[in-house]
Amino acid sequence: MQILVELEIPSALERFHLPPAVNERLQSLLDRQDRGESLTDLERDEAEGLVDVAELLSLLRLRAQRVDRKESAKG
Repeated sequence: MQILVELEIPSALERFHLPPAVNERLQSLLDRQDRGESLTDLERDEAEGLVDVAELLSLLRLRAQRVDRKESAKG
């Protein structure tokens, strides 16, 4: 199944990133996991959710850049 969603993407979206404190929290959780430390179920869910948000923001930034390049090439 495929779902098509059309969004109006503001040009400022290119600057969207996880806020510094949120990114630090994510990095802390990932670092602990990389060191072999066990995360609680809640921490694991938190890390997975933050990774999902970071990936979504990256994807939207890339799409916005692609649209900007196409519009710039048109004229």
